[in-house]
Amino acid sequence: MKDTDLYFRILGLTEPWFVEAVELDTAEGRVDIRVEHGPGVRWFCPTCGRELACRDHVEPRVWRHLDTCQFKTFLHARIPRVDCPEHGVLQVNVPWAESKARFTILMERLIIDVLTECATVTGARRILRITWDEAWGVMERAVRRGRERKQSNPSRYLGVDEKAFRKGHDYVTVVCDLIGSTVEYVADERKAESLEGYYLQFTKAQLERIKAVAMDMWEPYFKATLKHVPDAAGKIVHDRFHVMKHVGEAVDRVRKQEHRELTSQDDHRLKGTKFLWLYREENLPDKHRPALEALKTANLKVAKAWAMKESLNDVWKYLSTGWARRFVKRWLVWVNRSDLAPMRKVGGLIQRHLENILTFCRHRITNGVAEGLNSKIMAIKRKACGYRNREHFKTAIYFFCGGLDLYPASS
Repeated sequence: MKDTDLYFRILGLTEPWFVEAVELDTAEGRVDIRVEHGPGVRWFCPTCGRELACRDHVEPRVWRHLDTCQFKTFLHARIPRVDCPEHGVLQVNVPWAESKARFTILMERLIIDVLTECATVTGARRILRITWDEAWGVMERAVRRGRERKQSNPSRYLGVDEKAFRKGHDYVTVVCDLIGSTVEYVADERKAESLEGYYLQFTKAQLERIKAVAMDMWEPYFKATLKHVPDAAGKIVHDRFHVMKHVGEAVDRVRKQEHRELTSQDDHRLKGTKFLWLYREENLPDKHRPALEALKTANLKVAKAWAMKESLNDVWKYLSTGWARRFVKRWLVWVNRSDLAPMRKVGGLIQRHLENILTFCRHRITNGVAEGLNSKIMAIKRKACGYRNREHFKTAIYFFCGGLDLYPASS
């Protein structure tokens, strides 16, 4: 079989295209395949599909294809242009690559697969022998086509969270689908406008599809959701894990204050006990139980704060909003009558946000999915040793966590 016939079959070409020549350069480690088309062919306008004669050709273009053994393989062709009465002069589509792509469809699919498995651009580009810019170009095109294909409707159950882009107060806002466990939207910073950008993609009728939104108690997110989502007051659910995180931090502040007081009296009982008080009682490792039991009976302030924390955990068991409200009201009386300032402060926070904490009874959602995706995002960022800019970071989130159809369309 002639080499031109071999590559005609390997490339999956059909008439009017044919392989004119195959050139092997062992010194450079590459194979160059030159593709041409037969005479008198009529082509289709890429916009409207009208059949037209060839007007002229663009300068020869080059696409990287799958390697032939160890040799890089490149496809060369002149793309015909047509003069459409409606859309003007345009290049026709070719069967082996998408418009403006630098790789064939098969090569681009391989790059996407390797990037997905490696989770690092540097590792993938070394395996594939492509440049950093080429790898990012494929990722950006993949994300763009995936987002264009995605159904234009908001998810019924959303999670909203922020993710640090760099150290300090530099964040991106992440909106995720709690059912599909995918990232739906990424925006700069964590302002109200950041989240509004997601809601503004949809009509009011589409936004009515949203059943519930889990978020922390960050005011800009709360206001943005109230502004755009119909009946949002009953749909916003302040994430139980964020609520309990605030309570745990209050317990730790009590511990720190009491530890300073005891240390001044040469009493070091609380040294190294930070994590004892942050565990839920049922999750405490058995090896730590004797130490905690001894401290609980010592009439310590931190033991009292810990008991308050443990008690509040019972609120998440309620299915009735009314009974849950009564429970929290009694808990707040206990907290407010105590002499523990950090606990009274967190009690005030819970009082202010109580109605949207209690919506958990009806919707039973948390931001656990968002937190899981955050862990994945952190792993991606860590493996890549950071990103050159914020747009690359956002692209990577969509690429690895968006659940998108990333592949170019088959010819």
